[in-house]
Amino acid sequence: MTKQVSLTLPDGSIRTFDGPVTGQTLAEDIGPGLAKAALAVVVNGEQWDLTREIESDSNVSIITRKDEAALELLRHDAAHIMAEAVKELYPDTQVTIGPAIEDGFYYDFARKTPFTPEDLEKIEARMKEIVERDEEIIREVWDRDEAVKFFRDMGEEYKAEIIEDIPSDQPITLYRQGDFIDLCRGPHLPSTKKLGDAFKLMKVAGAYWRGDSRNEMLTRVYGTAWRDKKELKAYLHRLEEAEKRDHRKIGREMDLFHMQEEAQGSVFWHAKGFKIWIELERYIRARLAEDGYEEIKTPQLMDSKLWEQSGHWGKFRENMFVVPDMVPTAEGDIEVPRDARMMALKPMNCPAHIQVFKQGIKSYRDLPIRMSEFGCCHRNEAHGALHGLMRVRQMTQDDAHIFCREDQITDETKRFLALFAKVYEDMGLTDIKYKLATRPEMRAGDDATWDRAEKSLADALTASGLDFEYAEGEGAFYGPKLEFHLTDAIGRTWQCGTFQLDYVLPERLDATYIGQDGEKHRPVMLHRAVFGTFERFIGILIEHYAGRFPLWLAPTQVVVTGITSDQDDHVKAVHQQLVDAGLRAEFDLRNEKINYKVREHSHAKVPAIFVIGAREAEQNTVTVRRLGSQKQETLDLTDAIHKLKEESVPPDLR
Repeated sequence: MTKQVSLTLPDGSIRTFDGPVTGQTLAEDIGPGLAKAALAVVVNGEQWDLTREIESDSNVSIITRKDEAALELLRHDAAHIMAEAVKELYPDTQVTIGPAIEDGFYYDFARKTPFTPEDLEKIEARMKEIVERDEEIIREVWDRDEAVKFFRDMGEEYKAEIIEDIPSDQPITLYRQGDFIDLCRGPHLPSTKKLGDAFKLMKVAGAYWRGDSRNEMLTRVYGTAWRDKKELKAYLHRLEEAEKRDHRKIGREMDLFHMQEEAQGSVFWHAKGFKIWIELERYIRARLAEDGYEEIKTPQLMDSKLWEQSGHWGKFRENMFVVPDMVPTAEGDIEVPRDARMMALKPMNCPAHIQVFKQGIKSYRDLPIRMSEFGCCHRNEAHGALHGLMRVRQMTQDDAHIFCREDQITDETKRFLALFAKVYEDMGLTDIKYKLATRPEMRAGDDATWDRAEKSLADALTASGLDFEYAEGEGAFYGPKLEFHLTDAIGRTWQCGTFQLDYVLPERLDATYIGQDGEKHRPVMLHRAVFGTFERFIGILIEHYAGRFPLWLAPTQVVVTGITSDQDDHVKAVHQQLVDAGLRAEFDLRNEKINYKVREHSHAKVPAIFVIGAREAEQNTVTVRRLGSQKQETLDLTDAIHKLKEESVPPDLR
């Protein structure tokens, strides 16, 4: 007798079938509209092809184009369709791997000659043909040895190697569409037609086979795919905006910083760029002082013994800059004494902060202790990973560590969340999504401790009135953490700041306090940063504001210039009044036309320009031009300075 299968839908309703049933049949049973729109089915939390049979009672839902989950399906299929197009156009090319990624997909190909932009146009056109063919996408389960032989016989050595490395307890699934067949776990769309036409190939790059620089260099083709043309158009517009806002480009235009080969991953801050840094540092230092932090300063170079005790030497050694304890010889050479210790530039501040905590006996009454440091750290990031201010080797963090009792975790978390929200409101970044990253599979500590730690952070988020998502398994090995995802002016998401709960480091470095019972106890250590690193945060602000900083943060707040050289003395006098008023002001006495000077200073994103002609000099007025406005107004000089000074007051001083 055939066993009935009951499928529970998201609304709680149950549909029962006489035996195994596919997702497509379920969609047809619900209605013709859903059957036409269906892309895949979710069975007990796992995505399946619509053609796979569901053989037992399950919780199910149908994925359609309107669901967020559809994006990854579409992008995954776009990668396969691109590979099919490449094989049709360039049969000698070997295919390797092609996953969906954020905003798109890529596929790595083994070929002697990299693709050109003209090739990408041909491949994209062939992809559209394949979509129109409406080829059915069929899942097949193969014997491992047969699959290896199949791909080897086709000359697809990379694919055969991948199959050989798949664990023996996992099935080998291939997907066929037309004459093209590829290794894949799936799931996939029912047919190529379901992809639609909202995709575009973007660029070509190099990538090592399996990410190992010792292996062959492959050609990687990137593309993007969306649910409809409107989403694709919005994404391409966002890319255009991002290119205009590139912090490296704007940094050059505004003369903020530069980077060069002789100091890879380190920033040369110019005077204007460093003014932004100084103002941010002053601001966050004031906010931390208000919130009960005491600022300290710790060494950059410390003995490897400390890093071995903390565990960083074993886990992070390849990312640390190591310095042998060397001495000069009489001949002027350098030698390493036999008893010399290895030193390392610190990649983070936490072990050093524990050393400060350990000086003297701490009582439970002393806790919490909040230590802050603008700590300069070094990390040996790979050359290929470096990216302007966003990924550097030398960085300064607005770092702090809170040493507290376990019963203080929730209150200290709430306190930090309030500080974080206030700072980002002041920075003009108010769209924040919160995530609680929970215990990973490999972790220190018992489940009971993790239960308490995760509950403390969840309670703090709830008590602060904040909605949040769980990032299951994404916590640090020593404790759960909070993630802060911010959306900028053009809709991009950045992960900024950090808040991590740590039971492990105080144990490893023997940090204790005397409890109410007179016994020694371990403090809980809360790692936290608001900006993260100054370098990356300034890069984000440059792109968020497109260089048009709010007046309080602008490196040059006002430029004074005359229409002719007859006003030079008056221009200098006005400039001095602005400086005396505490404004960051410059003057421009160049023998250029006024429209040229105004255009140049506007291009450099100066918020206000004071223009002085003969009439303004005579009447002690200025004509004010504001960045981004076609209008200008003539004001009494005293009023203009007062108005600008009021507007330039930093948020923490208002």
